[in-house]
Amino acid sequence: MSRRLILGGAAIAASATLLLPAVPASARTAGAVTAGSPARTGAVTAASTTMSTTPASPANAPVSAAGAVTATAPAPSAVAKKLFRAWLRADRGAAARVATPSAVRAIFSYRYRAPDEFAGCRGTACRFVHTSVRVRGGLNGVLMVVSGSKVTGVYTSRLLTTPSAAARHLFSAWRRGDRNAGLEVATTAAVGRLFRTAYDPRGVRHIFQGCTPEPHGQACAYYYEGGAMVMHARGSAATGYEIHSIGYLAD
Repeated sequence: MSRRLILGGAAIAASATLLLPAVPASARTAGAVTAGSPARTGAVTAASTTMSTTPASPANAPVSAAGAVTATAPAPSAVAKKLFRAWLRADRGAAARVATPSAVRAIFSYRYRAPDEFAGCRGTACRFVHTSVRVRGGLNGVLMVVSGSKVTGVYTSRLLTTPSAAARHLFSAWRRGDRNAGLEVATTAAVGRLFRTAYDPRGVRHIFQGCTPEPHGQACAYYYEGGAMVMHARGSAATGYEIHSIGYLAD
């Protein structure tokens, strides 16, 4: 009788085991949360303990295509004004921090008094102009060319004491295709007329013939095969010369 009860108990235990739902071994670990089950209140998952070591970028910082934060270049006007103020203080050290050596030399060799008005920037070219004094050339002051955080070029109104110096300076600017250099010694109209045609290094040869007096100034001529280009200079040794206009002669 007792043997049948023992066997019967074992059978009952076996049948009970068959009736229990199967539970994965990993779920039986104390406190574990399975991937598919909701986390208990206050539980910290592995994802929540991961901290980013990348510093947060400013809200308005420009971002490149790759997602990296890029430095913002200063405005050309800000860079130009720094050089201008350094020049007014005669501070070459401060000027050297915001301009190339050639630009520093150019601004510190300016012959006229300082321009009294900032005329703004067109692209990366910023101008400071005179409103109370007459200077030679269409530039009428100082023009600074800015690249990034540096002034890389400075053009200035020139005080040239001979008409031939003004003519040669303008011709050299034309050969280089540099209108701003032309405006250092010539009116806007003269530069526009000259640069209407690009200089051709393989074209006719221009030979400088010097300057001769004419009414109201000097006529400075460049002869070439088939004609001549005449630069009409105005001014004096005291006030400086500029090329006021340009004409052409045909043989």
